Amino acid sequence: MRQVFKKLFFLAILLTSFWLLPTYIHAQTDEERLRRLGEEITQYEKELERLGAEANTLSNLIAQYNTQIKLTQLKISQTEEKILLLGGRIEQLGDSLKALNNAYLERVVKTYKMSRFSEGYLLLFTLQNLDDAINSFNYLKKLQEADIDLLERLEKAQNLYEQEKSGQETLQKELETQKVSLSSQKNAKASLLQQTKNDEKRYQSLLAAARSELEAIQAIIAGKGVETQVRHVSEGERVASIINGASCNSSGTHLHFIVAQNRIVQNPFSYLRSGVSYENCSGSSCGSSDGDSFSPSGSWNWPINEQIKFSQGYGSTWAIRNSWVGRIYNFHNGIDIDSNSSKDVKSVKTGVLYRGSYVGYNGCSLRYVRVDHDDSEIDTFYLHINY
Repeated sequence: MRQVFKKLFFLAILLTSFWLLPTYIHAQTDEERLRRLGEEITQYEKELERLGAEANTLSNLIAQYNTQIKLTQLKISQTEEKILLLGGRIEQLGDSLKALNNAYLERVVKTYKMSRFSEGYLLLFTLQNLDDAINSFNYLKKLQEADIDLLERLEKAQNLYEQEKSGQETLQKELETQKVSLSSQKNAKASLLQQTKNDEKRYQSLLAAARSELEAIQAIIAGKGVETQVRHVSEGERVASIINGASCNSSGTHLHFIVAQNRIVQNPFSYLRSGVSYENCSGSSCGSSDGDSFSPSGSWNWPINEQIKFSQGYGSTWAIRNSWVGRIYNFHNGIDIDSNSSKDVKSVKTGVLYRGSYVGYNGCSLRYVRVDHDDSEIDTFYLHINY
């Protein structure tokens, strides 16, 4: 009988040792591939930094796009490798958890049977066999202690499994974000080549126009425009019309709408009402998922009719992060919108209407209208318009 208990005890120890937390043995080739990817990523990051410090030319910007695209592709490969390796570990953990659960259930049944047998064993055996009975009882106690240890290891394995699954989900989200970024970068490069026709002079002309527009808008907000008071206007009254096509300091049809309180710009979305129909064209293409957030939360009616065509948001925008305009400014002080139904521009609040213009260093006269609101210290500006 003693030999039976010894065999069971050693079997329990063997099972406990075999089903410890899984040991992950990664293939050397996988680890080496990850290491090489990390080194390449570092090299491209340094190259991107170097290019950013060089002259602002079209060829340099294209080189930056190419480098950034390659860098993002490498990061995608790196993330995919991590997901693959983690997937293997999770699968191994799942198998180990299943084995641990089965082992624990079997051990509980066996330990219970042995405890019942041991109780009867101690009662039935005579004094001369008492030593064997006591030894068997001690083996039983050790097995029970091993059961407790196995349960603790099972709980730890379960926790690690949940952590690894959570890590896999995080990596998967990161991968999706990287793929969206790659698509944006490719589209931004294609847009640049389309706008410039791969011509350095055309590119420098675009930069000059954007620089001039920035100077003019900042001057207008600061009160340096030449203005004429027109009349008192009501909320919703027509005050101007959007210029069709390119115009002074504008590469295309849109209304640049600004909200300023005491000459300090505010986020227009904090004032404009939600619930309007719109088309989001602020990203790499109309309807793409990488565009600026369209998140109005105020009570004002919009200065143009629905459907709204939204081409750039407020603050740090997709265009700043992904296109050449980021070479000129790093903060967009209004929103760029257009209407798919009408070019009429309306006052968002009751107030005094001013017509103005500002002539920049390139001789371009940027027209705008301003409404000084009756009920607050707020002014709204409407740019790229005709009176």
